[in-house]
Amino acid sequence: MIRVISGIYKGKRLKRVPSSLVRPMPDKLKEALFNIIQEDLKGRFFLDGFAGSGSVGIEALSRGAENVVFIDDYLPAMKVIKANLAKCDAEARAWIIRKDFNRAVIQLAKEERTFDLIFLDPPYKYLDERNPLKVIKKREVLKPGGKIILRHHFKTKYEAKYFKLKRQVTIGDDTISIYG
Repeated sequence: MIRVISGIYKGKRLKRVPSSLVRPMPDKLKEALFNIIQEDLKGRFFLDGFAGSGSVGIEALSRGAENVVFIDDYLPAMKVIKANLAKCDAEARAWIIRKDFNRAVIQLAKEERTFDLIFLDPPYKYLDERNPLKVIKKREVLKPGGKIILRHHFKTKYEAKYFKLKRQVTIGDDTISIYG
């Protein structure tokens, strides 16, 4: 079960993507993440990359984010995100893009959209093969003073050449790395 932990949608149960390709974020990890970024969230623009069920972006909306862009290229995930947003009556504050992450960032840059917080939960191989942080830097979609939050396996050694590591938290097999 996926649920919204806090905020205006607290307690809402969200659908899961019916696939082993999508890793839902455990409540304990999601709560740790939002405890860290809560002060940076209210009234801000949030990007949920590799969104899966959309639970992280919906949690951001629930806790006061102004708007969330959800990106995923997996059709079953898109259907679940739409259903979860409808369940929370949050469609007006959300935008869904069904594209490869890097192509979606290029589109957002052309539209001159920028974000205060960018959350990434990519398939583990994607970090090395496609380097989404490089595209974020090159396309300048992170606002000055903004943060990138990257969820990855604790054994994954990822070096973000384009941003400075500000903080890391490991819970179980997951690590949250925050870059600025």
